[in-house]
Amino acid sequence: MIINEVQGNIRDENSVAPHIERVYLRSDDLVKRIQRVTTDHGNELGIKLLKPIDLVDGDILYRSEDNVIVVSVIEDEVIAIRPNSIKQMGEVAHMLGNRHLPAQFDGEEMIVQHDYLVVRLLTEGNVSYVIEKRKMKEAFKYIGHD
Repeated sequence: MIINEVQGNIRDENSVAPHIERVYLRSDDLVKRIQRVTTDHGNELGIKLLKPIDLVDGDILYRSEDNVIVVSVIEDEVIAIRPNSIKQMGEVAHMLGNRHLPAQFDGEEMIVQHDYLVVRLLTEGNVSYVIEKRKMKEAFKYIGHD
């Protein structure tokens, strides 16, 4: 089966088919328009999205009356940075920007993929952080310089 478009997101559904099949993807696979995947039930799918969109956790790839196939993102090991002040946040943003690391923000946290050099820099700078496994809703993406 070839999937050409996303058919909604399971979080937006009022009712869902009685059976849910999952495709487990790493967060960096969410940006791939073309890929071959296998569901948790062993069914192979080809994903060839016609529109240039990124997949997100919960996207419905296939739907019938009694089955849906849903994207489920695998947890990433991340660093959740919790600066003590706006000044420290600016310093952290500058430091990580110079390393061209993609970041995401959730409330008061800056989240980056785990990197031992970042851990060393944060420790040396006395910046609060935690390393944890977290299910990211979208892929870490680099911002271009157009």
